[in-house]
Amino acid sequence: MIESFRNIYAIPDLRKRVIFTFALLAVYRVGAFIPIPGVDPLALQEFFEATRGTVLGFLNLFSGGALGRMTIFALGIMPYISASIILQLLTVVWPYLEKLSKEGELGRRKITQWTRYGTVVLSVIQSLGISFFLERQTAAGGAPLVPEDLQGWGFRLLTVLTLTTGTAFVMWLGEQISERGIGNGISLIIFAGIVVGLPAAIFNTLTSIKTGAMSILTVVLLIVFMVLVVAAIVYMERAQRRIPIQYAKRVVGRRVYGGQSTYLPLRLNTGGVIPVIFAASIMSFPQTLGQMFENRWLQRITEALAWGEPLYNLVYFSSIIFFCYFYTSIIFNPEDTAENMRKYGGFIPGIRPGKRSAEFIDKILTRITLVGSIYLALVAILPEILIAGFKVATIPVVGPSLDAVLPKWFTQGLGVPFYFGGTSLLIVVGVAMDTVQQIESQLVMRHYDGFMRRGRIRGRRG
Repeated sequence: MIESFRNIYAIPDLRKRVIFTFALLAVYRVGAFIPIPGVDPLALQEFFEATRGTVLGFLNLFSGGALGRMTIFALGIMPYISASIILQLLTVVWPYLEKLSKEGELGRRKITQWTRYGTVVLSVIQSLGISFFLERQTAAGGAPLVPEDLQGWGFRLLTVLTLTTGTAFVMWLGEQISERGIGNGISLIIFAGIVVGLPAAIFNTLTSIKTGAMSILTVVLLIVFMVLVVAAIVYMERAQRRIPIQYAKRVVGRRVYGGQSTYLPLRLNTGGVIPVIFAASIMSFPQTLGQMFENRWLQRITEALAWGEPLYNLVYFSSIIFFCYFYTSIIFNPEDTAENMRKYGGFIPGIRPGKRSAEFIDKILTRITLVGSIYLALVAILPEILIAGFKVATIPVVGPSLDAVLPKWFTQGLGVPFYFGGTSLLIVVGVAMDTVQQIESQLVMRHYDGFMRRGRIRGRRG
């Protein structure tokens, strides 16, 4: 491992990319401590201490604590992700966007430009909702988050300008990392926002052990549980279904081409952590609307979709499965794959080339995507249920009776403080694997040993 890090810094281009990535992530962390004007920091801290375990605490984790401090990067990268979701959904139903997506680099640039515009629009909407939310809220001691003499459209417009500019800057940082750094910039920004709180979580755990709030046995069980979950994630992320492909012999001039046997690797989880990020972004949108408008029906929907509620868990679980299929259909086209195989004389043994091969690949992809999507959804939601429980009492009609029958550990959770939830753990492990894979490919390309000497990390996207 030490030799691998030495090899990274022995390659000038790779060294520059790694240093550039760390430098921009450091800029992002500095911006996460610059507060927006007009908010009482002490009252804000008291308010967010009381909202732990809610959707606000969940979003605060994704922003690296920027939302809890209400800094210029409070919105983080979530508006960009939401805009990407909207554009990709429109690509399926709008022929013009579908045509653009197939025009190569020029079409990709056009869609990226529209995504940026959508990011700005969503940032304006969400930041305006946050300004209304801040004006209405008070801390536990009764102090308003925004002093009454500062409330009004002046504060709202300043908040919109500050947060929208911060999101645009974070978006630019992510694009620069992807282009001139190493790894996916957007994913690395989310990764940095999550892992930055790990030292504080370790310190709080040690403090809990000293004060007797947690036993050493509980901590050991937590560590074992986390190791098992990480091992399961790594195993499932590397799992693939290999479809054998045979290439027929072709005679071109005096040379004979083909006659080789290979395989088509289909990832069990083709979409990676993208479906989880998409689903988390979508689930935060109703909360934004509930902050902006004081409507009775909207408030009921917002309460039903609050973090930890049964409807929230159900919608979140279903959204992950939907986005797994949706994102897989965007990045992998069985018809194009089968057509390319046919052009180069390749075929699946026992399957006719062309349409039959496309149907066979699509059938296998549909089956393994179902397994991969259920795995993603379970890892994302089970730790939250174990920590906070499944609140069946809020289910209409049958809720109270179920709450009386089911065990307390299921309905109220184990009550164990665990920093990484399922969603966070998926993102951290997935992004780490992607980044290590890219670094290793750079090392192998330059004839250096990678991080894994006995076997290379297989690509998570096939």
